[in-house]
Amino acid sequence: MARHNLLPVYRTIMRGLGWFATPFLHWRLGRGKEDAARLRERTGFAGRARPAGRLAWLHGASVGEAISLLPLVQQLTARGLNVLVTTGTVSSARILAQRLGPGALHQYIPLDVPRFVDRFLAHWQPDIALVAESEIWPNLFHAVERAGVPLIMVNAKLSGRSYARWQKLAGSISALLEKVDMCLAQTQEDGSRLLRLGAPRVRVAGNLKYDVPALPADNAEVASLAAAIGSRPVWLAASTHPGEETIIAQVHLALQASTPRLLTMIAPRHVDRAEQLTQELQALGLRVGRRSQNAEIDEQIDIYLADTMGEMGLFYRLANIVLVGKSLECGQPRSGDGQNPIEPAKLGSAILHGPHVSNFAEVYKSLDEDEGGLCVDTTQALTQALESLLADRARLRIMARKAQETVSLYGGATDRIMQAIEPYLMHMMVEGGRLDGPDNDPVLGSAIKER
Repeated sequence: MARHNLLPVYRTIMRGLGWFATPFLHWRLGRGKEDAARLRERTGFAGRARPAGRLAWLHGASVGEAISLLPLVQQLTARGLNVLVTTGTVSSARILAQRLGPGALHQYIPLDVPRFVDRFLAHWQPDIALVAESEIWPNLFHAVERAGVPLIMVNAKLSGRSYARWQKLAGSISALLEKVDMCLAQTQEDGSRLLRLGAPRVRVAGNLKYDVPALPADNAEVASLAAAIGSRPVWLAASTHPGEETIIAQVHLALQASTPRLLTMIAPRHVDRAEQLTQELQALGLRVGRRSQNAEIDEQIDIYLADTMGEMGLFYRLANIVLVGKSLECGQPRSGDGQNPIEPAKLGSAILHGPHVSNFAEVYKSLDEDEGGLCVDTTQALTQALESLLADRARLRIMARKAQETVSLYGGATDRIMQAIEPYLMHMMVEGGRLDGPDNDPVLGSAIKER
């Protein structure tokens, strides 16, 4: 393992790259990855005034991480704190605009350039910083420590792949994690990995995603689409990625003989792929309707593309069989494995998934063991599972109920996190500043000895 600390080199490089931020951001803007009206936020300029009083700052990378923070946002605003939530994607900003309540506001996280981060902190002056999952940004962590703001990793996770990469930069990651006051991990395995890399005061608090309320939906829209579907057998492939839609189309074609009038709904993870997907599916002889174009679900539609933002709660309510994407073996490069199955399970869907689920391994393991989930590792296996479930409604209802029961058993991370950060909240309410956090969780004792 490389013990050298490369952070000074990184800081120097990022300081220089800051001069190219404007063309870089405009390039991203042209690709639909930035918000034109709020582009300056990405260089640290505030889009809103700082509210008076104590401010808790929560950060999550994108939609999933931001939504998982909502239970904490609710708890913190109920304590009388102002809450700033930052993310880095346009889609997450749209979702939070709908779901953040009074006392909370959203800003885009600045690029990890020293002067941008300093500008951001100088305006917002947070009293505590809670960073979700594996969002480890060197200049951000350095600036937060220098400002004397307690920095806590919540819902922290570290995949085996990321752990192996960080081991090659052991000196750098150790220097970074030393800036963290406390690390609240999702699982014991996550905590052990972070501890071995240098994170102090590690606790296992569980996964916040279990505590997120069921996704909302417009009741009138649910009723309208359900009426249009009528008695047709229906299933949903959610959060799909390139290559998976081809498999789903093949499965639909294979099922047409045994399951007449089948309706397959596809919700691609990135809705900007909808036009390309439509052309690909139509080339296979399938008739496609798109939600974004207000297509009616009639008997002529084979595939219904759920290509809008913020409506997954609607589609999960329409289908009680959900294949969760980014998990199938489709020969495509992947940056991570698996998407969140908790949301559809909470709304009473039986969960199907492929073999690539390491991002949510513990959740899928529990669902499968409790018979609320099923791994389908080939196109044939997916076809057979759907054919069986669509033909046996009693079995489907039992599987969906078990999925819902499983995810209901694993809540409580919000309360454990609030309990863990209580000393920090009390301290900041009295005088602000940094303090020593609690000791490492005894459950990670074996990992502590390894250091």
